[in-house]
Amino acid sequence: MSKLSACTTILVGKKASIDGSTMIARNDDTFRPITPQRFIIEPAVKGEKGRKIKSWLNKFQMELPENAQRVPAVPNVDYKTQGYYDESGINEENVAMSCTESTYGNERTLAFDPLVKDGLDEDCMQTVILPYIHSARDGVQYLGKLIAKYGSPAGNSVLFSDKDEVWYMEIVTGHHWVAQRIPDDCYAATGNRVAIQEVDFNDPDNFMWSEGIQEFVEEHNLNPDHEGWNFRHIFGTYTEQDRHYNTSRQWYIQKYFNPDIEQDPEDGEIPFIRRANKKITREDIEFLLGSHYQDTPYDPYGKGNEEEKHRFRPIGLNRTQNSHILQIRSDVPEEMAGIMWLCIGGPTFTPFVPFFANMNDTDPSYNNTSMNYNRDDAWWYYKSLAALVESHYSHFVQLDTKYLEELNRYYRGRVEEIIKNAGDLTGDELTDYLTKENQMTVAHTKADSEKLMGQMFIDSINMSKLTFDMDKNL
Repeated sequence: MSKLSACTTILVGKKASIDGSTMIARNDDTFRPITPQRFIIEPAVKGEKGRKIKSWLNKFQMELPENAQRVPAVPNVDYKTQGYYDESGINEENVAMSCTESTYGNERTLAFDPLVKDGLDEDCMQTVILPYIHSARDGVQYLGKLIAKYGSPAGNSVLFSDKDEVWYMEIVTGHHWVAQRIPDDCYAATGNRVAIQEVDFNDPDNFMWSEGIQEFVEEHNLNPDHEGWNFRHIFGTYTEQDRHYNTSRQWYIQKYFNPDIEQDPEDGEIPFIRRANKKITREDIEFLLGSHYQDTPYDPYGKGNEEEKHRFRPIGLNRTQNSHILQIRSDVPEEMAGIMWLCIGGPTFTPFVPFFANMNDTDPSYNNTSMNYNRDDAWWYYKSLAALVESHYSHFVQLDTKYLEELNRYYRGRVEEIIKNAGDLTGDELTDYLTKENQMTVAHTKADSEKLMGQMFIDSINMSKLTFDMDKNL
């Protein structure tokens, strides 16, 4: 989300993951700690002509195709002032999309292709793309055509995946963009700056780009390098904010996956793509999305001095409104291959709950979120849990860690149990079954969370400073 966000992205190719799945993941961060969100299902549409969408952020509007796939979405509750922002989802053809990572082009390039005030804004982007695409590559091409037609009012990066490919697309000016396919045996990580580096225009299998971008760069003398065509160098920024707000997140993710490589957290040339030292698990991504520079002097909860502890912006924040991992498996039937791992309380302290994307509804606690505090709403409930852990961090962090570990143990077995018990179900019967099982997973998570909340409340009462030792005989 551009005006209000500052997200972190991790992408994993199918040969880089432990189970052969592709994974795209992102923290949806805003500048406000409280931006309530819902988790809903946008139903399929068949033969409805004349449907239109209009942005609440600008004057953009367009007519939608008459047919649309069913997709999950995580929109804002207050869409009339904050925009729709469906954020993330997996469509019926197992194509995943997450949008958007705010990305900023430099003033040199924007001078010649400025942002388009009433162009396709990010609050509508998933809504006009995901229900209509058939592969990750198709997603890039479809969005590229819309940017050419309507322009972009903000710099945005968009994530696409299917069971075979993972793509990252960076839109940096009003009409220009580049997309790169993440190699199957690699991962990529970035946060709020242009990430893509050398572009090979002779390799359309792994790169896509806006029409005329090479001529645009040459005409306006925008390439600062003696050799090569480095998208980051040409369109990106190298500011103090990048050094303290952005590059450090890439540094920590790569430190985790490649601990043998020494890098400076303020280095503007940290690579976008690397091969990890080990196979990557979903739990690895969960940890990183909730991380805060653990085991370094930069951890706000750590032992560094005050300057060090607040030097860099952590990855996990209290203003992360949702965090998600969109997993597409290739070792199970296609109708059960897409799983949304959704965390709506903050990825540092609350769980990533698995939802089979082939569902026709979400649990009422997720889809009926109030703008005001309501403990029955999952969004408010897990925000409250996170706040309680942080209120006595040193006392509660181990309790919380064990709680998350136990839920991850349960989730691993639970996902396989659901797939096994599906038997020969197909079509609507399978969708109904997966919908019911998703809601049972929600109920189990809530029960475990209640136990943790209860223990933390009891411990908080016993830690009150309003106490006094009295003679036991009084």
